[in-house]
Amino acid sequence: MLEGIVRDSMTKQATKTLRRDGYIIANIYGKGLENVSTAFKNNEFIKFLRNKETIAFDVTVAGTVYKVVVQEYQKCPLTSTLLHVDLMVAQPGVRASYKIPVVTTGLAVGIKNKGLLMIHTKRVPVKCTIEDLPENITIDVTDLDVGNNVLVRDLTLGDSVECFLDPRVPVVGIIKAK
Repeated sequence: MLEGIVRDSMTKQATKTLRRDGYIIANIYGKGLENVSTAFKNNEFIKFLRNKETIAFDVTVAGTVYKVVVQEYQKCPLTSTLLHVDLMVAQPGVRASYKIPVVTTGLAVGIKNKGLLMIHTKRVPVKCTIEDLPENITIDVTDLDVGNNVLVRDLTLGDSVECFLDPRVPVVGIIKAK
């Protein structure tokens, strides 16, 4: 489980000091909950996120356990290091917005015909409860040829999972290589 500390001071100087000491600044928030300003060790946070198997994960801050989902993050434009992370508490029974990753399986026919596999949408935004949230959207691309796409309307989501994107938006496609 990932452990963090509560930030006492919200000043710019305190934030710079925490970042210099190897911390990532984070906010934990949720519907009907008070915001918690926290900081996590940079290396531990990145290792934990790379090895997690579910979208929602547990963090401990000041003895309180929160089941959270990464909502947004900010990176430094020069060094690509994480600067800030927004963590939303995944409350049971509450409909919220999540971004589900897209995973492709199989080898497309279009790749054998000198095409390139393009994942247009890496994460699909949906609105549902945490209980109905799928871990990922798996798309079988074995039947795709050059010029074919899988659109949002072709995805099979659960009955209680609502997608925000226009049904004509491509998710995965095969393009012609030049």
